[in-house]
Amino acid sequence: MTDSQDPAPDTALPLRTGALLLDMDGTLIDSGPAVERSWNTLLRELGTDLRFGHAHHGMPARRILAQILPEASEAELDAAHRRIEELEMQDVEGIVVLPGTERLLAELDAAAETLGRTSWTIVTSCTRPLFEARWSRTGLPVPDGLVTADQVTHGKPDPEPYLLGAERVGVEPSRTVVLEDSVGGLRAGIAAGARTVAVTTTTPAGELSPLADALVTSLDDLEVRVEGEDLVLTRRGS
Repeated sequence: MTDSQDPAPDTALPLRTGALLLDMDGTLIDSGPAVERSWNTLLRELGTDLRFGHAHHGMPARRILAQILPEASEAELDAAHRRIEELEMQDVEGIVVLPGTERLLAELDAAAETLGRTSWTIVTSCTRPLFEARWSRTGLPVPDGLVTADQVTHGKPDPEPYLLGAERVGVEPSRTVVLEDSVGGLRAGIAAGARTVAVTTTTPAGELSPLADALVTSLDDLEVRVEGEDLVLTRRGS
């Protein structure tokens, strides 16, 4: 990983790996406007002048609420969590698949057939119901080994979600590559022992590059091929 504020060098790719662990929001789909509408509605209802920003992306709702409502009781946090889940599930307007998602997932599925094993899954900070509400807009299949926020005790930036994802695809965490668009998600991947690729869809590149082995503008910059028993993730056309 680079320690500079400059984008990670092209030489970080290709990366040889056993499987890809993919964040959903901001990495595979663009749900940003819907997320921000929902959270800013909640914040207004709570009577605060706070605004939902890019630093909040990539974390489970309960963790965000604990940060923005540090004096709240457990009962108040529970109520706020129920409300944001309701708001987010009601607002899926404008959610679209990001460039490169459908092609890259097709390449991964083809690789899985060649390898005879799972090659990828999604590790999201959404609960399962919210995942289904958003992912159903894509028309894409639900991957085996899906990890949602309600399946773990500690969400991102804790490593637990990515450790579980690696376990579910049957690959050692150190042999996985995590694709993320948020600082919290990258920190979760790093703490799990994975290599990381950052997508600059929701967070400034300067905040992502110190944490990532490689930096891309979208999944359309990437492609996957099989070499032996491994996947090779490389820049498209290289």
